[in-house]
Amino acid sequence: MEKENKPMLDGHSKVGFLPLITIVIGSTIGAGIFNLSKDMARGAAPGAVLISWVIVGLGIVTLALCFQNLSDQRPELDAGIFQYAEDGFGKFAGFISAWGYWLSIWLGNVAFATMLMSSLGFFFPLFKSGQNIPSIIGASILLWLLNYLVTRGVENATFINFIVTVCKLMPIFVFIVIAIIAFKLDVFTMNFWGTINHQFDFKSVMDQVKSTMLISIFVFVGIEGASILSSRAKVKKDVGRATIIGVLCVLIVYVLVTVLSFGILPQEKLANLPEPAMAYILKDIVGYWGAAFICGGLSISILGVWLSWTILPAETGLIAAKQGVFPKIFGKVNRYGAPAEALMITSACIQLFMFTFLITDQAYQFVASLVSSVVIITYIFVTMYQIKFSYRQPKSRQRTVQLAIGLVATAFQIWAFVSAGLKFMLLLTILFVPGIFVYIKVQKEQGETHYFAPLEKLVVALIFMGSFVAIYFLATGGITL
Repeated sequence: MEKENKPMLDGHSKVGFLPLITIVIGSTIGAGIFNLSKDMARGAAPGAVLISWVIVGLGIVTLALCFQNLSDQRPELDAGIFQYAEDGFGKFAGFISAWGYWLSIWLGNVAFATMLMSSLGFFFPLFKSGQNIPSIIGASILLWLLNYLVTRGVENATFINFIVTVCKLMPIFVFIVIAIIAFKLDVFTMNFWGTINHQFDFKSVMDQVKSTMLISIFVFVGIEGASILSSRAKVKKDVGRATIIGVLCVLIVYVLVTVLSFGILPQEKLANLPEPAMAYILKDIVGYWGAAFICGGLSISILGVWLSWTILPAETGLIAAKQGVFPKIFGKVNRYGAPAEALMITSACIQLFMFTFLITDQAYQFVASLVSSVVIITYIFVTMYQIKFSYRQPKSRQRTVQLAIGLVATAFQIWAFVSAGLKFMLLLTILFVPGIFVYIKVQKEQGETHYFAPLEKLVVALIFMGSFVAIYFLATGGITL
């Protein structure tokens, strides 16, 4: 979920239409795009990738339309997207949604770490692919340095935002221009469908499409950026329109980057490139300077964005605590106005997960897939709330359209989640087990004695059962990271 930071606004600032669009684009296009071609090529050929983008485009646009409609119809729910779950399905659903969203943010910071160290590895061989002890030490030093700065009230300045944006978008623009010039149609069509006989085979192609779902969701995490700032929009209606336009712009950029890459290198070579793949694709076209340009820009971008994304999960916890969804400890601030306890908790979680650098061959892909699996749960609550809210409206053509949008968006999110496979479903249950105890603590703080409704007890039981199965398979090698 490595995305651009959201601007720091004071209580009187109001955001216009064009800034809202840039927020959506900036909060969606992150470091993930620099490895997108490799991630897609690991499981899919060009033909399957194109089909995947059509399906993902439909699913993401309908999700954006859900955000648009709910932002227009329920403008008072502007403290966090988990409010839709709570308003529609109760406290426990609201907590599960908030917990999943909070997990996805700090797990995204783990992906930040591995991508940053991989980029620096191009210049400093000590870090190699970003998955070794020196990488963990370097990333850990940065993590706790940023934690210290944020607890002292240090926030992103405007000039840092500008530098980060230039360092991120300029290499992408240069890559697209050069890749268009160097594109080779014969390379692109070499094995278009990725099948043994080079012919279209529905089952094989759809299996390839499914393999791209989690990484596709990952690079779109952040489309809710404008919705999060809906309370500060000059015109509420602009939030939805900005989300749609921003998503379409991002989709075009992603399609260009992946499709053009398949016209530079064949699938097998793309799938086995070091990270960040975009650097090594450009290196194949123009030589060393191309890779250095991409890696340098990406490194500076991540260093700048990481500052704001150190505070973001803590701020999410702070908002959730104020809403009575998270424990009160997340809502405490120090004399600098920073949520110090929440920062410490999230930084400790990030530190723990950094050790996945050593136990998986593809740390970045693993964490990115985990982020997608978690955030899908939050998105499913949004799309189901769209269905429930629309269903309760008076019968009209508009009601029918909004119901259809909600149904398509929900179907896509569920299909994407199922496409992730049993492995990630089971791993997610381990992440949600601590959340059950956190939820009980929240209920105790609020004086509640009955924590779960009957259906919620069933969900809790399934989470614990899934976690036991996951731990067993991890211990016996049935699940590998």
